[in-house]
Amino acid sequence: MAEPTRTPDELPTAQPPREEEQMPWLEELPPKKIVAELDRLALDAELIVVDDGSTDRTASIVDAAARGDARVTLVRAEHAGKGATVRRGMLSARGAWRFLADADLSVPMSELPRFLDAAARGVDILVGSREANGARRVGEPWVRHAIGRVFNWMVKIVVLRGIDDTQCGFKLFSARAAETLFPLQRLDGFGFDVEILFLARRAGFAIREIPVTWVWGRGSKVSLASGARGFLDLVAVRWNQVRGVYPPRGAVVTPAAPAGRER
Repeated sequence: MAEPTRTPDELPTAQPPREEEQMPWLEELPPKKIVAELDRLALDAELIVVDDGSTDRTASIVDAAARGDARVTLVRAEHAGKGATVRRGMLSARGAWRFLADADLSVPMSELPRFLDAAARGVDILVGSREANGARRVGEPWVRHAIGRVFNWMVKIVVLRGIDDTQCGFKLFSARAAETLFPLQRLDGFGFDVEILFLARRAGFAIREIPVTWVWGRGSKVSLASGARGFLDLVAVRWNQVRGVYPPRGAVVTPAAPAGRER
């Protein structure tokens, strides 16, 4: 495996909204944009799009892209929540590095090299952050921003300190991290990001936030209701820990890296 800045196997896992009227970007669905960026960066990569039981034309558009490019794969799944969808994609991937990306590409793929550069320095998990120094938010309504900040404040109190933005839908995992953490995931909904990062911290994986430029889109589903569901997920993570659902700190066994695979 060459240096991660040049030829890592990447996984952008798309989680599309379920209603077409919430998808103004549908006609420019990410496969072509992502593949073009992978070509520009000369990356040896696959693109897995997990369709979470959508009722619009997402699956047909991605299926057409897959027929024209062997690097594109459509995984069809019943609607079970974003967490379940991401888990399916991450565990379907084969790459040494697996990049999670929301389907609206609110963080443009041109930001990918920032993640790869950090990966080359031995960090297992790179978290896109809209709060890190150098990050930018474009066009975000103040109400949505306020909901996000309140939720992250609750994350730090209830579950996980030291990460300023757990919910940005753009994250890069080493294969070892993905194959260790996602089988342990128990939450299928909004709070799965927090659970995965909580498990990563307990397992001793290095985590770093990467500042990104994030552009708000009209298809965003963040609301007071989703924030309330997210809070219940935080309680569930802590309750799972108390009940012994997760392995004890330091007891997580990470799979060995295959021969010839760099991290």
